[in-house]
Amino acid sequence: MKVKKDILFPYIKENVKEYLQTHWEEEECQEDVGLLRRQAEEDSHLEGAVPIPAVSDNGAADLQQVIQAVVDNVCWQMSLDRKTTALKQLQGHMWRAAFTAGRMKAEFFEDVVPAVRKWREAGMKVYIYSSGSVEAQKLLFGHSTEGDILELFDGHFDTKIGHKVESESYRKIADSIGCSTNNILFLTDVTLEASAAEEADVHVAVVVRPGNAGLTDDEKTHYSLITSFGELDLPASP
Repeated sequence: MKVKKDILFPYIKENVKEYLQTHWEEEECQEDVGLLRRQAEEDSHLEGAVPIPAVSDNGAADLQQVIQAVVDNVCWQMSLDRKTTALKQLQGHMWRAAFTAGRMKAEFFEDVVPAVRKWREAGMKVYIYSSGSVEAQKLLFGHSTEGDILELFDGHFDTKIGHKVESESYRKIADSIGCSTNNILFLTDVTLEASAAEEADVHVAVVVRPGNAGLTDDEKTHYSLITSFGELDLPASP
């Protein structure tokens, strides 16, 4: 899937100011800003942290200063690759607005959707586990260049079940779907996630795609590597 790194996050940086100006008076937007302000207060001890003042009664100029502070705070958090609830909530709402307005569509590597359809036809179940929220996942798969492909997936998991670099997360997912961990194959391009899944007795294949982080020689030897979902020869479900 290409959209996440190449389009989603740059879209936030490029459009957050316009989004705030357009939706500022809406309750949902004010809730988002309130969460970001509280996060900024918690972050006040961090180097480079950007405070978000409250809006006073000094009119439009003051409001623009507050909006700019929110923009600066969002860009600061994103520059550190932070995943705070406050940031993820605003991002999710911005992506929802963009997808539903047709300003953005998720684009997949050409091997992905045919492979998933093939697995489904063979009786396998397919789940998504992502650091992006379940809401964001459903937006992606519901508004793709392939159309709405949500029907191809049996369920969605995000970091509410646990972080992807923690082995316990994979045990919880197995429990949730009623499957033993050694009957699960996890596909990832992040070796820290692969290692955590293996610790939980989950089978792993590391997906090598253009633009991904390089692998060490040890990682190349240790993990099963694929460059396309079509390379997986999976047994049909009984």
